[in-house]
Amino acid sequence: MNRIDKLFASKPERLLSIYFCAGAPTLEGTADVVRTLSREGVNMIEIGIPFSDPMADGPVIQDAAVKALRNGMSLHKLFAQLRNIRRDVDIPLILMGYLNPIYQYGFENFCASCAEAGIDGMIVPDLPFRDYISEYKRIAERYDLRMIMLITPETSEERVRLIDQNTSGFIYMVSSASTTGAQKDFDAAKQAYFEKIDSLHLKNPRMVGFGISNKQTFDAACAHASGGIIGSRFVTLLDQYGGDAEKAISKLKADIDL
Repeated sequence: MNRIDKLFASKPERLLSIYFCAGAPTLEGTADVVRTLSREGVNMIEIGIPFSDPMADGPVIQDAAVKALRNGMSLHKLFAQLRNIRRDVDIPLILMGYLNPIYQYGFENFCASCAEAGIDGMIVPDLPFRDYISEYKRIAERYDLRMIMLITPETSEERVRLIDQNTSGFIYMVSSASTTGAQKDFDAAKQAYFEKIDSLHLKNPRMVGFGISNKQTFDAACAHASGGIIGSRFVTLLDQYGGDAEKAISKLKADIDL
């Protein structure tokens, strides 16, 4: 069974998924961050593929991507770093990145490298859904990779249901139409959006991301989904602690009371 499916079948509540950018703050620290997060009880990890124009990301993750590229991170280097990661890590691993570097690598080659490294799924924010259905879905499925799609408060119910019918793993609920970045709380409009999606009774589980940084936002995400995805706050802490993932995740877990 794909590890993402296994996770949601075994523990469907208060899941913590952590995003960080491969190659930042240090080029060679990626695998150690993954191992540390797994050891410290994180349920799922999203490893960011650095890109020069990350349109969905706020300044924190943009800065991390710039630093990673300057450090020399690339897809080839990332896969080399993850080659033996499954000797130590059992939790789901997802690669999150933009279409351009994946296209340059070759999508089927990318999927093959993911399978070889033990990657369970991918998130490609700028991949058009129509192109996913017509060109990419069959290839991803051939390698047992889950293609995770994003929805926002502006996504129509028709579109949400279409995504739900044609994907597996989980649905990534973007908390707002803005870019990534920590927030102190979720306002009434965001809460109403969470409740609306919850009322659709979709077949796929859901995770909430963008803006989760403290107990209030994490609890709000968990109230209407299987858990929360934290990126910018962890990336900030990881940089603050000089790449020490153990200190960064300990501080973050204290902040969200987990």
